[in-house]
Amino acid sequence: MPALSAAQLLSVWEHGALRHPLDRALLLFAVAEPGLAPDALADAPLGACNAALMRLRRDCFGAAIPAWTDCPACGERMSFELDLAQLPAMTPVPDVVEVEGHRFRCPGARQLAALADCPDADEAARRLLLSCIADEAQAPADNAMLDQLLVHAEHAIEAADPWADLAVDYQCPACGHAGEAAFDIASYLWEEIEAHAGRLLDEVHLLASSYGWREDEILALGDVRRAAYLARVTP
Repeated sequence: MPALSAAQLLSVWEHGALRHPLDRALLLFAVAEPGLAPDALADAPLGACNAALMRLRRDCFGAAIPAWTDCPACGERMSFELDLAQLPAMTPVPDVVEVEGHRFRCPGARQLAALADCPDADEAARRLLLSCIADEAQAPADNAMLDQLLVHAEHAIEAADPWADLAVDYQCPACGHAGEAAFDIASYLWEEIEAHAGRLLDEVHLLASSYGWREDEILALGDVRRAAYLARVTP
């Protein structure tokens, strides 16, 4: 999709500012895939959502993704530029995954939202697995059987939908510790939109105060022309 205009970006920011992170991710998914129905957005595999958000991010802000993480071993802050080649290929997610005679759907936002009030990680994992079973009649009868299946199902679902839980390998230059850092594209993209919206609001305020123009008139200016006017009213 084409990059968001200044007015569109501010509208996305306004509609998402007070939403839960899951709802914000779905809002951004709807922007990235305007042809999908609301129910389809909530039920789509997480990897499909994340891949769409990555494409939206690329179209709006470019392919270079500056990032940072703190080393858990020594606390050193590591700054780096994420290379999309480090991430799995954006391939279609299968409708179902078969594991030991059971058929699973890859989880989506609807399944995660149902776990928002679950304080126990193990119980949340079990509930998530049960919500992904395509045929509820096949659900294991007890937690022991469910936990045994969970190990195999997690690996199979992760292989089928690698974009669902993105992570980047790193090695600390200070102490040599190596590990993985989670990368949440929905949160990352939202922070960029929020920062860009803040700058746009500052620009609108300054130009409206200086020239008496309306917000829509200022936002309709291209970036180059708006910057030229800003240069003339900024000390």
